Amino acid sequence: MIARRFTIDKDGFCGAYFPCPVTSEKGVILMLGDSSDDLMARKGAKWLNDRGCQVMTMSADKKDYGHHNYPLERFEKAISYLKTQGCKKIGIIGASTTGMLSLVAASYYPEISLTIALSPSDFVMEGFYRDGKDGMEERPGDNESSVSYQGKPLPYLPYAYRHPEYWLKIKEESKATGNFISSRGMFDESERRHPIAEEEKIKVERIKGKIIFIGAEDDVLWDTCRYIRRMISRLETTPHECEYEALLYEHGTHFVFPQSMLKMMLPFGSSLLISFMFKAAKQYPKECLKTRQDIDLKLSEVIRNW
Repeated sequence: MIARRFTIDKDGFCGAYFPCPVTSEKGVILMLGDSSDDLMARKGAKWLNDRGCQVMTMSADKKDYGHHNYPLERFEKAISYLKTQGCKKIGIIGASTTGMLSLVAASYYPEISLTIALSPSDFVMEGFYRDGKDGMEERPGDNESSVSYQGKPLPYLPYAYRHPEYWLKIKEESKATGNFISSRGMFDESERRHPIAEEEKIKVERIKGKIIFIGAEDDVLWDTCRYIRRMISRLETTPHECEYEALLYEHGTHFVFPQSMLKMMLPFGSSLLISFMFKAAKQYPKECLKTRQDIDLKLSEVIRNW
């Protein structure tokens, strides 16, 4: 049940607060779906409520998955509210683009003591819009970062292509690979054209508490396992105060969600939908299911011990 909704105009961020039915000092910022109160967000919050966490869902805006100069200060406001609700431990969970965002936020706010990043990148992405301009579902921003801090965009890896070639290339790659959506080639080309600079990399060594990185080798959105290995290497060679664990799987697709969470989001035909979206899920359904089940058990244990 949503106890309160937050808007950018009134509260400085877009979010929804889902209190835990039992008293808990654990508060989690959750970023799933296109909106802070859509089905994915609500069911993700319920999954965390069932594991003893208060939940603040957050999104870029109401029904908008585009990210362009997303102010990190919004997390500060969300953290402050969770503290007023008795939360002494603050966690953050994101998937895909928000997996990246969860790592960036945790690197700026030491109050965050548990960071779970599903299918993240190890660099700040360029900003993007989903406004349907010129009939394209998605387009890159006009020299905008996906994230900003104190009114300044964070340095980012620029996309290899501009509008409208950006979306046309994604469609071309998707068709060629047999996936509903595929952009791994575009990200590889972006990095080939513009080797990632140090200032564009996420400073994971600044993160406190525990980090869980999760990814699958067959991810066709981007090479998340390579990105995760680079972050692990960075932590192994840089002073840090966090504990970290990488859950890397051969099969699992971009949707490396806990299985019981996914079933709450899609009670009928969750595996079928993923098989429709990703060729690997159709070829290796049992392996992908086993991955999600393993993630379910391990994340539940992590949250219980946090």
